[in-house]
Amino acid sequence: MDPLKSLKNEHNVFLVLKTVNIYIPTFNAGSRWEAVLQALNRQTYPMNCRILVDSGSSDNTVAAAKDAGFQVLRVDSADFDHGGTRQFAIERFPEADIYVFFTQDAVPADADTLTHIVQVFDDPEVGIAYGRQLPNPDATVLEAHARLYNYSSKGYIRQLRDADKYGVKTIFCSNSFAAYRRVAFERVGGFPKNTIMGEDVITAGNLVRKGWKIAYAATACVYHSHDYTLGQEFARYFDIGVFHRLTPWIIETFGHANREGLKYAKSEISYVGRHNPLLLPKVGCSFFAKWFGYQLGLRYRMLPLNLRRAFSMHKRYWDKSL
Repeated sequence: MDPLKSLKNEHNVFLVLKTVNIYIPTFNAGSRWEAVLQALNRQTYPMNCRILVDSGSSDNTVAAAKDAGFQVLRVDSADFDHGGTRQFAIERFPEADIYVFFTQDAVPADADTLTHIVQVFDDPEVGIAYGRQLPNPDATVLEAHARLYNYSSKGYIRQLRDADKYGVKTIFCSNSFAAYRRVAFERVGGFPKNTIMGEDVITAGNLVRKGWKIAYAATACVYHSHDYTLGQEFARYFDIGVFHRLTPWIIETFGHANREGLKYAKSEISYVGRHNPLLLPKVGCSFFAKWFGYQLGLRYRMLPLNLRRAFSMHKRYWDKSL
């Protein structure tokens, strides 16, 4: 029996497994890359194929991936596209039941990370799932709070009828660690192309609108966090504002998450107050940077192209956009 298709359980009975492909877009993957590769090598769930799609790395990213058994695809850095590049990788290597995407700095937390995220697809109505992100051991107080707040220890499954309760949080997802059922993914046309960000949210929204469910697999964990500067927070939320302006159907279908934003602000103030109250002024500045960036992003059409590019975190998007 093919080891990629079967695995014995605790009763020594063969179980039929879903085939899984791993996809990782990379560009100079950095200091955590070796940890990512080592953690993937320790996974207990068999992987059908590992695919790297690299956009011009000049370090050892590609060489290390080849040593770890990855198939390597290359795209020009100027042609990188959040959705299009991922779609390109799938189209070159489409044969699997489940497509799992990591970012280059998301480190699987234990040997069963893949097993846990694949298990949620035992529900035949689940079309997409994302895992829990834990703060890196060296994470700052602010980034630790962001991960602990947004990624709780309790999993859930949501669908279209939950939009009245959760708003746009119904289709919350993260491309740092997400999985897609091939059948569902193909029925909505895969990833969108030429998006400034949020290709995972667009795909999740399309899936949920078609009747599929989205699962949060809280037991499937990766270490992943970023210590953003205030300028980076501004740029990130500028892009979120642009994204929402370009995809009005998301808010029209699922609604806003205004109350959730207020809850997050209160939680962050409380958390920082307990752990490092000297950071509270930075919290206030962070709130303003995010709000101002988002408001400008919503109104990006009023800005000249040079300012759009200057304000944006994903600057290459503007080189291909009108």
